[in-house]
Amino acid sequence: MVLKTVVGNRILNDVIRHNQNTEKMDWRVLVVDKLSIKMVSACTKMHQLSAEGITIVETLEKTREPMPTMEAIYLITPTEESVTALINDFKSPTRPLYKGAHVYFTEAIPDSLFKTISKSEVAKKTRSLVEVNISFTPYESQVFTLDSSPSSMFYSPQSPGSSSYLEKVAEQIATLCSTLGEFPSIRFRAECEANRQLAQILQDRLSAYKAEEPSMGDGSEKAKSQLIILDRGFDITSPLLHELTFQAMAFDLLDIKNDVYKYEASQGVTKEVILDENDDIWEELRHQHIAEVSKNVTTKLKKFNSDKRIQSGSDKSSIRDLSQMIKKMPQHQAELAKFSTHLHMAEECMKNYQGYIDKLCKVEQDLAMGTDADGEKIKDQMRNIVPVLLDQNVTINDKIRIILLYIQSKNGISEENLTKLVQHAQIPQEKTLAIRNMANLGVNVVVDGTRGRTWSMRRRERVTEHTYQMSRWTPQVKDIIEDAIEGKLDNNQFPFLSDQRQGSNKTQAPASNRYGRWHKDKAEQGSRNIGRVIVFIAGGCSFSEARAAYEVTKERTAWEVIIGGDTQMLTPERFLENVHQLGAAE
Repeated sequence: MVLKTVVGNRILNDVIRHNQNTEKMDWRVLVVDKLSIKMVSACTKMHQLSAEGITIVETLEKTREPMPTMEAIYLITPTEESVTALINDFKSPTRPLYKGAHVYFTEAIPDSLFKTISKSEVAKKTRSLVEVNISFTPYESQVFTLDSSPSSMFYSPQSPGSSSYLEKVAEQIATLCSTLGEFPSIRFRAECEANRQLAQILQDRLSAYKAEEPSMGDGSEKAKSQLIILDRGFDITSPLLHELTFQAMAFDLLDIKNDVYKYEASQGVTKEVILDENDDIWEELRHQHIAEVSKNVTTKLKKFNSDKRIQSGSDKSSIRDLSQMIKKMPQHQAELAKFSTHLHMAEECMKNYQGYIDKLCKVEQDLAMGTDADGEKIKDQMRNIVPVLLDQNVTINDKIRIILLYIQSKNGISEENLTKLVQHAQIPQEKTLAIRNMANLGVNVVVDGTRGRTWSMRRRERVTEHTYQMSRWTPQVKDIIEDAIEGKLDNNQFPFLSDQRQGSNKTQAPASNRYGRWHKDKAEQGSRNIGRVIVFIAGGCSFSEARAAYEVTKERTAWEVIIGGDTQMLTPERFLENVHQLGAAE
């Protein structure tokens, strides 16, 4: 659990314990803002914070009860909104909200905001002010997000505000590299100009961090590390397809909000379960194909029953059997409830799949691959897609997904053809923006016959007799990562920003104590001397792409892949919504 563990330790050591009294523990309040709360809740537990003297975690943006006898630790982002709220907590010299403030910013604070704080009443009450440089959210052990809103600025480098957007993103990625102790070579997809600009700003940020902490990125294996900057236009197929691995499928087809799955456990009883790595069964099943999930849950349950000597009624465990077992054996309630949750989820996924998704999957896979399940080239894709577009049972968004996959397979279509497809599918005019705005990602949508052929990557052959027919597509990012590791990634399409650091063997620099103990802790927490590929996707990372990162890490023990994007994790619905909001294509 590299990312979460490292960040959790940073929060405890560099923030919570930083100014704690060693003789006698002082009870304090932890105040977080809407961005830092995601990081804190992902990487720490309330019992850990309580053990360090935190009585309560409060949200900066909400109205709070004054606690004038206690000091507060503020872990906040250096934005105007958060700084204003901090100042307001202490604006009354006689009635401040807290006795004092220990302020920790997630990244470097702009000079203008620092001056604003200096001139305010809070300056007199501030006991410490530190930049801790953790400005990203570890979503999973190898997945991060920057929690930005979808932004057209990335694709319009000349637009006002785009440079400040790129600078913010660069700073956030730099804090990720710093936290992992990496000083990687930077590569980027050359087709999108914003990638080059971001790479340059990021290089400057990383050089500044390296100057502060010379040992960053040292070690023969770390010298091989690469950071690859991609924009969402490099592969729109992966976030559009109906995926049949458990996590991607559940987030696509079920109503999961903020990683919480709700289901009716028994009549009138609704259960809410957080899907994260604290659930070992979820961690094991999430990347498995749905065809294997129910079978594997049942096998694991049988083993659990046998280990605990629990009598189950039949060989095949049903959800009803499980409910009975949970009632009879409260001591095993937590473990049995996990099995129940995943059986429920798998059943609900399959129920949705057997509606009409199964028919869609075949058409989608054929469009994505350009060939059918037997490997034969498909001559007339239109014949396959029209029945789907005419089907009244298929949702508008699913029809949009099919149209976009068709357009992608043709590298763009005529305005006349697009109009016909939209009419067949009965897509409302305002919804067509999700199709047309794809042009903002550099994808050929409507072409007039003179389209420039975009470079397409030579794909690795991965389909075997064991491949599920409805899961033949592999996200392109997997090929990119493996080619980068093997030194085969096209240098014209994915150039290095400057001198290629790969393989350089640097001597170990003496460790710096500038940041207290965190480098020592980081080393202990699995910052092993291995090569890393860090992938950043502007426009967001899908669940199937995250799965690819884990697969490569598992297959290549000398490497670890960390992947993420600027927005929340992408489901197909969220991807279409984000593209819809990008503004009319130029």
